[in-house]
Amino acid sequence: MKEGLLRFNKKQKYVVFDFETCNLNLVSKDNKPWQLAFLVYEGDKLIESNDYYIYWADLKMSEGARKVTGFKDAVYRKKAIAANKVLDHFEKYLYDDSYIKLGHNIFGFDIYIHNIFRKLLGKKTDYSYLNKCIDTLSIAKAIAKDIKMNKEDDLLSWQFKLNSIYERGLRLNLGACCKQYEVELDSSKLHDALYDIQKNYQVFKKMLWKIEL
Repeated sequence: MKEGLLRFNKKQKYVVFDFETCNLNLVSKDNKPWQLAFLVYEGDKLIESNDYYIYWADLKMSEGARKVTGFKDAVYRKKAIAANKVLDHFEKYLYDDSYIKLGHNIFGFDIYIHNIFRKLLGKKTDYSYLNKCIDTLSIAKAIAKDIKMNKEDDLLSWQFKLNSIYERGLRLNLGACCKQYEVELDSSKLHDALYDIQKNYQVFKKMLWKIEL
């Protein structure tokens, strides 16, 4: 038994996160994050569950984003809180090296949205947390294609290589992963950030028995 593997580490701390945004642009400040959910775990023990709507006075949702996320103006106006409070709470965990940061397609989307969030609040780009990230989309590709980490790779560079793999018919979105790993799913709730990360963590815990991390 390889006791150093994450599957056996009952004390490892995780922060699982997901953003929902106005559109799909990864660089424009117009693509404001309006929902951020993150779960804080120690092993299988849930420490915190956070589901924030982020207040922007000039939020402009695309019709596509409204449809996919089920965005409702009245709910947003009621629940949204100050953006700086949301970011401060999230970054308390994001920049803490004792936490593994976890999400699905975070290397293709969420890390860039976090950067937009910082810039909107006058903060500088800071990707220093990336070496403590696990993207379950990258891991799903490694499992599907039986791609193991080379000795010259670190976890981050290996995942970015995996993230660049595109193959016709290879469906590894969160819904597909839930089906593959037999995680109960209500597909009508997908793209709600809190629901997504709850399912994401369940998938991740099952993935750990398919790959050595």
